[in-house]
Amino acid sequence: MRKVYTAKDVREILAKGGSIPSDAILTPSAKDVLSEGGKLESPKLAAKPPSKEYTVPVKEYFWEPGKDPKTPAEIEKFFHSPKIEKLKSLIVDLGRRSYGKNYNDGNGGNFTVRVGDNLVLCTPTMISKGSMSVDDMCLVDMNGTQLAGKRKRTSEVLAHLAIMKRQPLAKACCHAHPPHATAFALAGKTPPRCVNPETEIFIGQVGLADYGTPGTQQMADKVGEIGATHDCVFMVNHGVMTWASDVETAFWKMENVEAHCFTSILAYQLGGPRKFSDADAEVLMKIRKSMGMLDKQDGLHYRECGLCDSNEENRTAVCAPKCSASASSAEAEELVEKITKMIISELDKQ
Repeated sequence: MRKVYTAKDVREILAKGGSIPSDAILTPSAKDVLSEGGKLESPKLAAKPPSKEYTVPVKEYFWEPGKDPKTPAEIEKFFHSPKIEKLKSLIVDLGRRSYGKNYNDGNGGNFTVRVGDNLVLCTPTMISKGSMSVDDMCLVDMNGTQLAGKRKRTSEVLAHLAIMKRQPLAKACCHAHPPHATAFALAGKTPPRCVNPETEIFIGQVGLADYGTPGTQQMADKVGEIGATHDCVFMVNHGVMTWASDVETAFWKMENVEAHCFTSILAYQLGGPRKFSDADAEVLMKIRKSMGMLDKQDGLHYRECGLCDSNEENRTAVCAPKCSASASSAEAEELVEKITKMIISELDKQ
C-alpha cells in the first residue's frame, strides 16, 4: 500500500537528506513543499522597513529679503502667484472655520499674513468671514496702504501691523470675538494661569490692552505695545488678537484661549480651577521655549512672585501681573485706622 505523505513528513525527510518515493501519495500541502525546490528554507524574517524621518509640516511663509515687487505690474503678478493664491485659500478656509465656531459675528474679525519686507496679505472690510472667497483678499504695505485687491482692506489691519513692526516673530495675526475669551476682555481680566498645560505652552500669559476705538492708530499702538511681548492679547471692551509664525497657528491659539476661558468659567462655578505648582509650570515653560514660542513674557511679570502664588482673590480670575499686595494691604490698614478714629470721635461727641 502506498503511503500518504503530508507536508510535515516531506519536511522531515528532506531535513535528513532523504528522498520521497516516486509512487508516494502527496497531500496538496506536501506538493507545495516539493514545488519550492524540495529544499527546506529557514523561516523568513519580516523585512525591516526602511528608516524614515517623520517631520512636522512647515507652514510659515518665507520671502527673500530685499526682493519685494515694486512696480504695479510686479505687485499684481506677485499677488496672483501660486504661493499667494495658496495662502488666500487657507485664509478663506480659516474664515469659515472661525465663523462656524461663532468667533465672528457679522463682519467681525480678520486675518493677516506677512509675505515680504513691506507686504502683508489681509482680509477685506465689511464681509462675513464665513463667506469670503479668494478674490476678496487684499495686499497692503507695512503702513496699511493698499497695493492690490478688488475690495477695501480691513481698517483693523493697523493693529496687526503694529504687532508685526514691534515683533519680528509675528508673521501672521488672527483677530476674532470668541464669546468666552471676549467676556474676559469685556471685564478687563485675563484667564487663570497654572491650570491648563496646553494653555501654558501655547499661550502663556495673556496680555491686556486698554480700549481704543477700533480701526484707529490709537488702538493699534496699544495692541502693538502689548502684542510685542504677548502672543495673545485681550483688547479691553473689544475682542482677542493672537499671532504666530503662520496664520493657521495663530488661529489655533485663538481656539486654545477660547477653550481655556470657556472651561475656566465652568470651573469657577464648581469652586474654582485647581492650580498646579510653580515647579510644574517651569517644566511647561521649558517646553514652550523648546517649541520656539515667545519665552520672555513670563520673566517680565513673575520675577518676584512666581507664576502661581498670587493671592486667592486675584487667582479667582487672573494671576496678578504685579506683586503689589503688600503695598495695597498697608494702604488698606491706614484707611481702616482713619475711619475707626473718625467713628470713635463721633461717638465721643454723643
